[in-house]
Amino acid sequence: MPSPFRLDDKVALITGSSRGIGLAIARAMAEQGARVVISSRKAPACEEAAATIRAAGGTAAVIPCNVSRRDEVEALVAGTRKAFGRIDIVVGNAAANPAYGPLGQLTDEAFDKIIGTNVKSNLWLCNLTIPEMAERRDGAVVIVSSIGGLRGSEVIGAYGISKAADFALARNLALEWGPKNVRVNCIAPGLVKTDFAKALWENPEALKRRTDRTPLRRIGEPEEIGPIAAFLASPAASFITGQIIVADGGVTIA
Repeated sequence: MPSPFRLDDKVALITGSSRGIGLAIARAMAEQGARVVISSRKAPACEEAAATIRAAGGTAAVIPCNVSRRDEVEALVAGTRKAFGRIDIVVGNAAANPAYGPLGQLTDEAFDKIIGTNVKSNLWLCNLTIPEMAERRDGAVVIVSSIGGLRGSEVIGAYGISKAADFALARNLALEWGPKNVRVNCIAPGLVKTDFAKALWENPEALKRRTDRTPLRRIGEPEEIGPIAAFLASPAASFITGQIIVADGGVTIA
């Protein structure tokens, strides 16, 4: 009997996947048999990431994309279909946070960039890919959100707003496309040791404050998030949709 966690012959398009959580997701899915598309803004970084997957025996294509630009998102989807013929899994992981400080100091430009990159791009991606999944009555979308969407913050409030919007996006898409057997879920990581979140963990005092309030007494690693996305995309999660899977070491329950 085949494992329900396998992704053999599935094609997974993963944004923001040249490093950090996105790369960990791509690796986890490739290890389960999926053919993956590595995508981020810079081609050399994508090629380097794809090379690590191929070296481990996986299959990976590279399609650079700035997800804040609709024409590039359209090209990413078209390029994935050209490379592999279909799209079975979409992971919206690319994100931006150009603002650090109270909402009273937030500029319109920064807010528009945050919403465009973190929310609107995911809607574009889903609208471009879910219809073909619906035709086959089989597909999975995973949006990488954040516990920032569950909590207030004095310094990354706009980012949290965008991540809360991703929760709503996933719920609505899950409701709309569930009758066609397309599942849409969110992962909400806590603080994970990535370059993206470096400002939140590189300060030893701030890190100690966070870990002291976290039941597991540590922050996360990207490799602890990748398998969650692979699970949500697999047949093992076939009855899960519209949900938020929190992976934060327990910080939100403490």
